Amino acid sequence: MSTNYEIVSKIIKERRSIFPASYIKKEIPVEVINQILETANYAPTHKLTQPWRFVVIRKAALARLGEELGRLYKNLVTPQQFLQKKYDSFAEKTSQADCIIAINMQLSGKIPEWEELAAVSCAVQNMAITAESLKVGAYWSSPPLINDLGEFLGLQENEKCIGLFYMGYHNEKPWEPNRTSIEEKVRWIEA
Repeated sequence: MSTNYEIVSKIIKERRSIFPASYIKKEIPVEVINQILETANYAPTHKLTQPWRFVVIRKAALARLGEELGRLYKNLVTPQQFLQKKYDSFAEKTSQADCIIAINMQLSGKIPEWEELAAVSCAVQNMAITAESLKVGAYWSSPPLINDLGEFLGLQENEKCIGLFYMGYHNEKPWEPNRTSIEEKVRWIEA
């Protein structure tokens, strides 16, 4: 029988970013989405500010998000910078996902913003690990356009979007991670 460590370690080591182009047309049940979100709620949080806020985007709203990202891109870049391929990619990526969760951060004013960001990042890591355990592909995207999604997402004045968490079932085969040894990244001080 596997120990908790063995199970958690295996899932963490198997977690990969699975991009929308790899998603298959299969609906993620609401119960599965809720399981993924529930684990986000158990991230560490200084002073219990629990700054994570999420907006779940599904079904017809995915096309609306793609249109909004395209509109923002067109309005925010100069005509010289505009690339039709990039513009088209917003609608394509959002249509490939079965669900996109907007990752938002609520600023409490009680602690530095970086600590709120760290807590939200931990919440998203919980989501990514849970998605992996449920065989749902996931990918955190942070295009510059997220800074302008507040109105679309209905964010409050003290909230900001920090990313989009794309999700979908997939048929990708596991692959070896591209990581250097942990020993190259750790120093010990014992005296």
